[in-house]
Amino acid sequence: MPLLRRLLAVAALIAACRSAAAHEIGSAKVEITLAKNGTYTVVAKIDPEHVSPGPLRDSREELRREFIAKAHIAFDGVERELFETDESKATPLPDWPAFILKFGGRIPAETKGVTFRQDAAIGWYLVQVVNEGIEGSASQWLDVGKESKPFAIAAPPPAPTIGATVRQYVVLGYEHILPKGLDHILFVLGLFLMSTRWRPLLAQVTAFTVAHSITLGLAIYGAVSLKSTIVEPLIAASIVYVAVENVLAKELHKSRIAIVFCFGLLHGLGFAGVLHELGLPRSQFLPALLSFNLGVELGQLSVIALAFLAVGWLGSRPWYRSRIVIPASLGIAAVGLYWTIQRIF
Repeated sequence: MPLLRRLLAVAALIAACRSAAAHEIGSAKVEITLAKNGTYTVVAKIDPEHVSPGPLRDSREELRREFIAKAHIAFDGVERELFETDESKATPLPDWPAFILKFGGRIPAETKGVTFRQDAAIGWYLVQVVNEGIEGSASQWLDVGKESKPFAIAAPPPAPTIGATVRQYVVLGYEHILPKGLDHILFVLGLFLMSTRWRPLLAQVTAFTVAHSITLGLAIYGAVSLKSTIVEPLIAASIVYVAVENVLAKELHKSRIAIVFCFGLLHGLGFAGVLHELGLPRSQFLPALLSFNLGVELGQLSVIALAFLAVGWLGSRPWYRSRIVIPASLGIAAVGLYWTIQRIF
C-alpha cells in the first residue's frame, strides 16, 4: 500500500506539472542569467504542445535541433555562438512533453546590453533576463525572427589588467588541451606515434602550430567562418587519418607535413569556437588571443612530454612499432571514427 500511495502521488505531481504548463502562454520561456563573475547562462524551457502547428511540433528531436541552430544571443550587437552545457543533454521524463536546453558562456568585458532572437518557427515565446544580486527581472514577449530590445547588464564586467588577461587566457588555452581537449590530445598523440625522433616530430608539430595559429587568428577577426557542424566532424576525421597512416606507413613522408598543416587549419577553427564561447576583452583583444594560443602550445608540448615519458624511451626497441605504435594507433582511429559518425548524425 505505501508503494501504491507513492506511485499515485508521483502521478498526481506529473499531472499537476502538465496542467500548469498547459495554462502558460507561449511555446518557450528563455531565462538569461547574468552572473557577477562575468558568465551567463541561458535556460530554454520548451513545450512542443504550444509550438506552432507544423513539422517542429510533430518531432521533439527536430524541434530541439532547430531551436539550437536558430537561437541568437548578442552582446552590444556582437553575436555569440550558443554552446550547450552537459546538463541539457539529460533525458527528460518520457511522459512529459516539455524539455529543457541549457547554454553557457562568458560575457565580453565592458558589455552593457544583451539581446536574444529565435528564428525557429515556434510561435510566441518569453525572454526573461536576471542580473545576479539584483531583485526582479526584465521580460519581453517575442515572435519568431524578432530581436529583443537590449536588456541592460547591471554591472558590466570590468576590463582586466594585461597581466591578469595573459594569465587567464594562458590557463584557458592550456585547459582546452589538458584535460578538456581529448580530440586534440589524440591528434597530437597520433603525431607522436609516427616517430619518437625529435626532428620529424618537431616538423609535424611546427606545421600543425603554424596552421592552427593562422585560422585561429583569421576566425577571431571574422575573416574566416565555418559552422561547427562541419568543423567538428572534420577534426574527428583528421584523427582517424593520422592514426591509420601510422599503421600503414613505416616512416614519415614529406606529404605528411602538408597534410598535418591542412588538419591544423581545421583545428584552428575549433579553437576559435572555444574562444568565441569564452569571449575576448575588447581593450586587450590581441594579448588575450596570443595568450590563449600560447596556452594551447604548452598543452600540446605537455602531451608530447608525457607520451615520451610513458613510452617514447622505448622507441629504439625492435618491437616498439608492433606492440606500441600499431595497437595505440588502431585504438585512436576507432575513437576518431566513432566521433566522426557521432558528430555527423
